[in-house]
Amino acid sequence: MSELADAFVTALKLIFTGDPEVMAVAARTLGISCSATFFAALISIPIACLIHFNHFKGKGTLISILQTFYAIPTVLVGLLVFIIFSRAGPLGGLGILFTPQVMVIGQVVLISPLMTGLTVSALSGVRPEIRDTAVSLGAGRLQMARTVLVEAKYATLTAVLIGFGRAISEVGLAIMVGGNIRGFTRTLTTAMSLETSMGNIELSMALGIILLSLALIVIIIPSWIQQRSSRVQQR
Repeated sequence: MSELADAFVTALKLIFTGDPEVMAVAARTLGISCSATFFAALISIPIACLIHFNHFKGKGTLISILQTFYAIPTVLVGLLVFIIFSRAGPLGGLGILFTPQVMVIGQVVLISPLMTGLTVSALSGVRPEIRDTAVSLGAGRLQMARTVLVEAKYATLTAVLIGFGRAISEVGLAIMVGGNIRGFTRTLTTAMSLETSMGNIELSMALGIILLSLALIVIIIPSWIQQRSSRVQQR
């Protein structure tokens, strides 16, 4: 038990003293996951609007498929991306396998269905009266969609942050397409896996504390924003 406590204290020292390796891995992880979340949001939110505001055959089935992809294994996405960008793959000529760029692409593929499905649910939660009022006031389809999206902004933000949480915590995809190259593609999760296997528990715990802190922030931010909005509206 004392060894575990000592390892925890050493891990905290690595964080608060700004250990270069720990900070570099954390910064790289944030850069990759934030980039993936940004591009996934650019793709997912418009697609979610198209699905929600249009009636077509198979709409329910499409939403069910999106929900099925919520739990898609990261290693499966990693395998598909690896095949596409390997030398023998259709996009192998780009030469970006085992780079941060392909890791961003892989995370976009991983979290886009999740963010799309959650955004559709967020839009569905908006009261129909808001949509009807916008239409009755002469709003076009784009204006009406924008009105509903603004009304669902906090739920949509939550969908984006959940996507970010999924991206930053995955490990299988990062190893398969990133290669876990030190100083280049190594992230918090892949570094934790490697350092633990090597017996570097202190460093692994330091990385784990940072990862846990980021996960807590992702959970706390939406709740804080919603509570603040509710207080403003009550005033």
